[in-house]
Amino acid sequence: MNDTLLHQKRQAALATPTALGSEARRDISAALTAVLADVITLWMKTKNFHWHVSGPHFRDYHLLFDGQAESLGEMIDPVAERVRKLGGTTIRSVTQVAGQARIAENEADYVTPADMLAELRSDNTDLAARLRGLHAVCDEYGDVATASLLETWIDEAETRIWMLFETGRHQG
Repeated sequence: MNDTLLHQKRQAALATPTALGSEARRDISAALTAVLADVITLWMKTKNFHWHVSGPHFRDYHLLFDGQAESLGEMIDPVAERVRKLGGTTIRSVTQVAGQARIAENEADYVTPADMLAELRSDNTDLAARLRGLHAVCDEYGDVATASLLETWIDEAETRIWMLFETGRHQG
């Protein structure tokens, strides 16, 4: 079997019926996959900070970061499954995550707790903005199911931003 036929057969095997048009499925799936890469990266960064935070507020920050990582982790499967419901394919490897993520990793040996709070607040703010942008795309195509999920995730991102802001408000 030639490569073209094999590729078509593989795509047909993953095709999911949906009432949305091919452009909507393509655009929303691609945007959701990029969001998925961002969420996975932000989850890992948040866990990194959870594991490596130190200082006088260790316990509070350790628990805050763990709760925020849990919130992000709970998004991963629903985002990927929404892509599949739209008939798209999503991330298959860590390499794909690294290639599509727009959130920068932090591999520094030491990050101050104040910098952890600020960096996570900024990353969550960026994520919320991307989710809002994707919501506009969903509105354009009439994808109310994805838009509904996005509204919940935007609210959760705003909660993380608020907690990070208030926690770091009186720091350096």
